[in-house]
Amino acid sequence: QVQLVESGGGLVQPGGSLRLSCVASGSFFSINAMGWYRQNPGKQRELVASITSAGRINYVDSVKGRFSISRDNAKNTVYLQMNSLKPEDTAVYYCNADVTYYSRIYSATRRGVYWGQGTQVTVSS
Repeated sequence: QVQLVESGGGLVQPGGSLRLSCVASGSFFSINAMGWYRQNPGKQRELVASITSAGRINYVDSVKGRFSISRDNAKNTVYLQMNSLKPEDTAVYYCNADVTYYSRIYSATRRGVYWGQGTQVTVSS
């Protein structure tokens, strides 16, 4: 019912900046929390930043002061502004959304977690 499409990844030199965007579309009542995760081959996916519908924000310690998450509720979009990028920020970045939707199977509202397809961020000189 819900599709998440990320954009904005790419190759950047150390110290550079990138802005990731993620748009949610489909049939749902509301988007609760949205977040960005990242993953490298052979490693666990880790939370980078998250933001609730009320605007409460959380960052992993390694990106505090460099990354900034925001959302536009009218556009069902979440952004991740990444500044002062380091080689260790290299990863596939995934958008995540906690969504409330109506389930015809259960004839009731339900909550579900959805993921985007991922966008590659490479920080290298």
